Amino acid sequence: MSSPNIFKRKLLSIAVLSACGLTQNVIAAEVSEQTIITAPVVVTATRVEQNSFDLPVAIDVVEKKDIQDGQLQMTLSESLIRVPGITAQSRTQMSQDPQISTRGFGARSSFGVRGIRIYVDGIPLSMPDGSGTPGSADLSAIKSIEVMRGPFSALYGSSSGGVIQLLTEDAPKTPEVSAGVLFGSYNTTKENLRAAGTQGGVEYMLNLSNFESDGYRDHSASKKEQATAKFKFNLNEATRISVLANWFDQEAQDPLGLKRTATSSSGYLEPSAFLSPKAVPTSAIAADTRVSRSNRQIGVNIEHEINENNSVNLISYIGHRDNLQFLSLSGTSTSGRASQIARDFWGSELRWTNKGELFSRPYSVTAGLTYGIMNDDRTDLSALNGVAKSTSSITNYNRNEKDIATNSDQFIQAQWSALDNVDLHAGIRKTKVTLKVEDNLVDQVRYLSDTTLYKQFQNTSGSVVHTKTTPVVGAVWKVNPALNLYANYGKGFETPTFIEAAYSDTSGSGPNLNLKPSTSDNYEAGIKAYILDNTRMNVAVFRSNTQNEIVATATGTYAVYTNAGKTKREGIEVSAETQLDHNIGLYAAYTYLNAKFDSAYGSIASGNYIPGTYRSQFYGEVSWKAPSIGFSTAFEGRYNSKVYVDDVNSDAAPSYSVFNLRAGFKQNIKNWSISEYARIENLFDKDYIGSVRVNDTNSRFFEPAAGRNWLMGLNVSYRL
Repeated sequence: MSSPNIFKRKLLSIAVLSACGLTQNVIAAEVSEQTIITAPVVVTATRVEQNSFDLPVAIDVVEKKDIQDGQLQMTLSESLIRVPGITAQSRTQMSQDPQISTRGFGARSSFGVRGIRIYVDGIPLSMPDGSGTPGSADLSAIKSIEVMRGPFSALYGSSSGGVIQLLTEDAPKTPEVSAGVLFGSYNTTKENLRAAGTQGGVEYMLNLSNFESDGYRDHSASKKEQATAKFKFNLNEATRISVLANWFDQEAQDPLGLKRTATSSSGYLEPSAFLSPKAVPTSAIAADTRVSRSNRQIGVNIEHEINENNSVNLISYIGHRDNLQFLSLSGTSTSGRASQIARDFWGSELRWTNKGELFSRPYSVTAGLTYGIMNDDRTDLSALNGVAKSTSSITNYNRNEKDIATNSDQFIQAQWSALDNVDLHAGIRKTKVTLKVEDNLVDQVRYLSDTTLYKQFQNTSGSVVHTKTTPVVGAVWKVNPALNLYANYGKGFETPTFIEAAYSDTSGSGPNLNLKPSTSDNYEAGIKAYILDNTRMNVAVFRSNTQNEIVATATGTYAVYTNAGKTKREGIEVSAETQLDHNIGLYAAYTYLNAKFDSAYGSIASGNYIPGTYRSQFYGEVSWKAPSIGFSTAFEGRYNSKVYVDDVNSDAAPSYSVFNLRAGFKQNIKNWSISEYARIENLFDKDYIGSVRVNDTNSRFFEPAAGRNWLMGLNVSYRL
């Protein structure tokens, strides 16, 4: 084992190399004779590359091996479960995005992801109203995922309780082609084709995939076709242009959640999912609940270095999304609704970065302007037996409108090394979010000159503007090369999404534009430390005090939201990583979260838990490699405490522990690279609730997770 002085010198060398902007591969080469775990370089926190160890924020990186090796590569929940402070629950069906929240923000989301900003290479997957669509990301083309929590997330705008940034793979210098095939339980298959390389100074990466599965539960079949293309043009040493295009088509059946209807011999009420986990409500079959969606978008990133102290960055994107969701009504009724959205969206961000010295101390400043717009043509038709009723009859419409959301933001953030061992960080962002509804249905009624219908269909047009300025400050004290202490504070706010502002009562009247944004004061303090030369540990304690929390106040055919009083979220995040002799690796992450309503509102009592939040979460992993034969394996364990399903805490899903096993071989033969892998999920065939549908209208809260299941695959690549 290295002596303390040798260890300090090694860490100091790493810090110096990182400060010079060298990658981890270069750092590893410099210290190849020693086993040292280094902190990853990140771009999300300050928008420029920087060693995460020296930042006063909680930020983690999920590496490519944890995203792709032995994984299905279909949802973010597969890899985000290892990040402290993040809840990433798989719904065991593909009709909805995974349940993702950070420190309790976003836990109440019914559709998509909200409360968290999601990006791919700086291009937003989150819309101006705060809703996110992580399913647009092609995980087969991702090299890493940066996950930032805490106050500094507010520098990304409204609804940013956290930031998830996916970074796509870079093209290799030598062209290569590859193909892969995967098989798994429930007739799951996935095929993948890929071509990447550099030709004539242009870097390119093309990735195609096709996924199909019958699903674990009845009525949960799905299929998804996806393509991603990335091109990078290096015009000269100072200017680079990257183009990222993505397309997917998806169809998925929705098995809905299950009610709590059974009683065990002990007298404890059990979710019916434990008796018939594959079952679905009768109404899911009768109404044929399902979703069809497609997404096409393209983004351009232009980077230009003006001189050694100044650079500019322009990001622009445009896209179109179609989403058709068939929803059921209560009971065994064959009646339902067909909710359809045709969305056009685009936006841009212009950013300037300046570096220099202030009082002979280094600093960096980044300032920017952002604008985004989403334009939804939204209709809601009555449906019968899973078929939308005719559009020729005005009475078949529940909604016919145009929903427009825009955001216009200005931000600046700066870093200054006030002392040799003290860095100060600060930033401020001013955000303006506009929600506008243009009612097409009332115009149709007026055209018919029908007084009776006109009284029934009142004009629901309207608009609202939300503005907020969110400052953040932080500092890091570099006690020694192996220990950093930090603290930060910031304000945040979360605007209502169009889903939450859709209806003003349970009969479907709307919109509810009186909803206010929730605002928060966020505090965080932490420790980042290297222990010996092979172990890294991060600890963060946090607290968020929120006002005007957006909650579901009434449920029926349509959910209605309102502003409650105060809530608080406080807890601790701990992660540790170590590399032992004989190529044995250990990793663990634990989160304690106490997320409660801090004041009473209606039927919600002060002290109630925020639904969808787990008080304790643990992820642990033991890995082993045998480089001489190209073999690697890992044993994973995960624990989640019980979780409440609604604001009034009327019910909860019990705690659970599950274990997974993965293994793979890799061979390199001349220009060929071949890898085989296998994975077993839920190794001991545990019955458990994988996720809950928060505040479900029909009390179908529980989504059972799959029992023991497997997947295995083969990848082959050839370097030209």
